[in-house]
Amino acid sequence: MQVQPYLFFEGRCEEAIEFYRNTLGAEVTALFHYKDSPDPNTIPPGSEDKVMHANLRVGDSVMMVSDGLCKGQPGFQGFSLSLSASSDAEAERLFTALGQGGQVQMPLGKTFFASSFGMLADRFGVSWMIIVAS
Repeated sequence: MQVQPYLFFEGRCEEAIEFYRNTLGAEVTALFHYKDSPDPNTIPPGSEDKVMHANLRVGDSVMMVSDGLCKGQPGFQGFSLSLSASSDAEAERLFTALGQGGQVQMPLGKTFFASSFGMLADRFGVSWMIIVAS
């Protein structure tokens, strides 16, 4: 059994996919646009070229993403994605890259439970926790 996040970017999914490819090295393993649907009734008006569904492989994990109903601004609240880095240097690189255009919630630093830990919301509003367990 696995739990996999499914994030709805409400019209900014292609931008998010490119951002995660560049920052996390995400690999796109599936990508379907609304225009690929055999049922035209499932296509939100004007959204033919938007992402209906995509899978992104990040390390050993899969993140599913979509433009959802393409209503504009995505809303990500009540959760964070936790990203385990292999070293403090890697944590710093990831934290800096994910934070571009985003907002730092807790600066990356040493804690009693990790050699590096920090929290931020990326430019799409997705909350991330970056950790290097001690």
